[in-house]
Amino acid sequence: MPPLASFTPLLLAGFAAARACTNVTIPVDISSRQGLFEEFPIEGNIDVAAFAQAFTQQGRNYTAMLLRDYQTLKGSYEISAKFCQPDSGSASTIQLLSHGIGFDKTYWDLPYNNYNYSYVDIAVKQGYSTLAIDRLGIGNSSHGDPLNTIQAQAEVEALNAITTLLRQGKVPGIDTSFNKVIHVGHSFGSVQSYWLSCLYPNNTDGLVLTGYSANGSYLPVTVAAWNLHSARLNQPLRFGNSSSEGVQKAFGSYGTGTALLSGIQSLLKNVTIQLSTNEIWNEVATTEVGDLINGYNQTIAPLDYPSGYIVQSDFTATQYVFLLPGRYDIGLGILGEMTKQPVATGEILTIGSSPMMSPFSGPVLVFTGENDQPFCGGDCLATGTSAPSIPAEGKKQFPSASVFEALIQPETAHGLNFHYNATAGYEAVQTWLAAQGLAAS
Repeated sequence: MPPLASFTPLLLAGFAAARACTNVTIPVDISSRQGLFEEFPIEGNIDVAAFAQAFTQQGRNYTAMLLRDYQTLKGSYEISAKFCQPDSGSASTIQLLSHGIGFDKTYWDLPYNNYNYSYVDIAVKQGYSTLAIDRLGIGNSSHGDPLNTIQAQAEVEALNAITTLLRQGKVPGIDTSFNKVIHVGHSFGSVQSYWLSCLYPNNTDGLVLTGYSANGSYLPVTVAAWNLHSARLNQPLRFGNSSSEGVQKAFGSYGTGTALLSGIQSLLKNVTIQLSTNEIWNEVATTEVGDLINGYNQTIAPLDYPSGYIVQSDFTATQYVFLLPGRYDIGLGILGEMTKQPVATGEILTIGSSPMMSPFSGPVLVFTGENDQPFCGGDCLATGTSAPSIPAEGKKQFPSASVFEALIQPETAHGLNFHYNATAGYEAVQTWLAAQGLAAS
């Protein structure tokens, strides 16, 4: 096992060459026709567990049970994003990157090991500009009521608004208008990119749907495997609204940087039942002990998620849903747990509400790990049909696509960007885009 020191962010420093990046805030106005759900208890972890039990009960449509009416949500929101371009300047083609559940915009530009796992780095080296967003409701984008505001449809409308602003050259901080916008999603971000192509087929030039298939039957297993907890209780210093001042004072005698970690280490070393170094590492890194530590060193302003934002319980749940044992760097996996993001209850209730088919007539690539759990049940090749893979069955969603292709990344689970062979996948995506006439220009 890695040393406890690997739990700190100090080893994550690095740089990515040949690119220029800036953080931008994008104001969007949206109008979204979406569900109005009955309120239910969701304050504590027991409430969250009850929600997951109700949602995953066999033969029960909990979304339909809670739905009371429909509403038109109208509002102005802010989307946090990171814009990157080659040092030589921006091309007229941009990749608009939408993350999945459990992540934020950093999924596309992981700083770990000198940005060795960065999708953005590979795309920019091929001449593309990229815009990685925090989806509406998540990360540093505007939050909102997690049940009746932050729903899939509202996020699709925000994604469409950003796309239009990119084409018009009206994104604050970006002095370029883009002739072509390629939508690249991961997981729920792929669902939303697909959804956009259904409602606004003329507002995308190409789709790359990673960590995706048209098969939603594994969602209940995924929700159960997350062992969901209230986000503000799981990582109170990052997700809540409390100051870390008291924690800093309690562990201040251990110095700066790794103070809380050192304090927990000291406590565990002196418990009645003696723990080995490896056992201490497991206790800190793979359980909620680590989640209590997370954010202490990095959180400047808490994200202030209200009740109704929920998150996977710990690193073991993260591995089950996102990672293939033996095929990822444990340090990067821990970084994923340290920087994880929650999901809104409204998102879970509406994730399966997208249209059945898209009229989009451009090129579509589905790129999914062979051992993807949420969309393939852990084996994307076990179709039981004549289709070569479960993602390949998604072709029926795109009857008018000029090209539809499903690529399966071997020895990779749902969180593609966290696996050893991630960059080979990035290269395959860029090669495919160029073959479809969507090379950077």
